[in-house]
Amino acid sequence: MGNDSMSKTLLVAFVLCIICSILVSTAAVSLKPMQQKNKLEDLQRNILMAAGLYQPELTVAEQFSRVTVKAVDLSTGRYSDEVDPTTYDQRKAAKDESLSDKLTADDDIAKINRLEKYSLVYLIENDTGIDKIILPIRGYGLWSTLYGFVALENDMNTIAGLGFYEHAETPGLSTSPPNPGVSACS
Repeated sequence: MGNDSMSKTLLVAFVLCIICSILVSTAAVSLKPMQQKNKLEDLQRNILMAAGLYQPELTVAEQFSRVTVKAVDLSTGRYSDEVDPTTYDQRKAAKDESLSDKLTADDDIAKINRLEKYSLVYLIENDTGIDKIILPIRGYGLWSTLYGFVALENDMNTIAGLGFYEHAETPGLSTSPPNPGVSACS
């Protein structure tokens, strides 16, 4: 086979594709645990930020140890042991017909279509009881669903913080100029 032959060119391309596929697959599989750890840490950081408790100089794990995670049955409003809060995926549950309920058009003001039967809540407690409660929120924006957290003070009427951690909205797209005195997480 000559160096300029079509078959040699195709063979080199094929071998190169196989080698690259193996490298990419190996990297994806070996990095998966690190990606999951980082995703969990990012979620925990966003919960702390919404509550106004995040301190960059401390580890997220150290700060999140103050947080108690509980599952709430949304039909009763009571804590539930039906799901494990450490493994429960609320977003997946909302898409599963056996773990969620279809919302009527009148009830679906956030355009989320389905409401999961259980929700996670994050509690910050002090010596006198609950100091803050952080609730997951979601709703449809202009282009996609926005996911975030709202933190309530212990009176359950005062918003302590609000932050969004995932969306596919266009940054800076607004009908009014930004207000430099307003922070999403303060």
